Amino acid sequence: MKTSWLIIAIAMVTLLICGERVSAGVVLRGAETKSGYVARLLINEVPFPGERGWVSEADSKAAMLAILWVCHGRIHEIPSGYRQSQIAAVSTTDIIDVITVGGEKGQCDGFYRDKAGQFRAVSRIHKRIDYLSKIANDGKPGKFARLMEYAQGLADAYFKGGMSGADRFAGLTRIQGKSVTGRAYSWMTDKDCYSPGGNFVRIPNDDSGSLGGNRFFTLRKK
Repeated sequence: MKTSWLIIAIAMVTLLICGERVSAGVVLRGAETKSGYVARLLINEVPFPGERGWVSEADSKAAMLAILWVCHGRIHEIPSGYRQSQIAAVSTTDIIDVITVGGEKGQCDGFYRDKAGQFRAVSRIHKRIDYLSKIANDGKPGKFARLMEYAQGLADAYFKGGMSGADRFAGLTRIQGKSVTGRAYSWMTDKDCYSPGGNFVRIPNDDSGSLGGNRFFTLRKK
């Protein structure tokens, strides 16, 4: 009996250290870990069933991958004629810096570093993650659980071996007569009034520029 309780106690401690159990078979790493933090960004930036912008599970997953490609591209795929600081507003090799640059209202709204340099997210983001987690926990794992698992899987794979999955925007060369660099370097809520401005070029629907309620932008070629 003592041995059984010891095994249970060890299992509980391991769960607390490694991550937060969301539903059967689905685990989000702790928010203080890099992979857990990136997973929360991907989850927060796309719609789940019943939310504005929801199209399908495949659409939201595609948006997660495209967002991760944007963050990765701002570090490793700087196009000719541009500096990283022009695209990412920071010079770094750390994806967390790309996400948190500019503070709470910076590049990724709600994701920031505190005065001690620890990466954080505002309370509304944690509340939404908790809300989605409760739904994912309710009954047999479905779309909510699969989406959360996918986000964590992308983040885990990224920190283990880099990007996995094709960049759907990599081959873009021209948009509405403009020569472009290919790849997406920004995303915003998909409304005509939102634009990053400058040399960013809106990727149209014909090129799958709208994914998961977001509009993706490439760059004018220099």
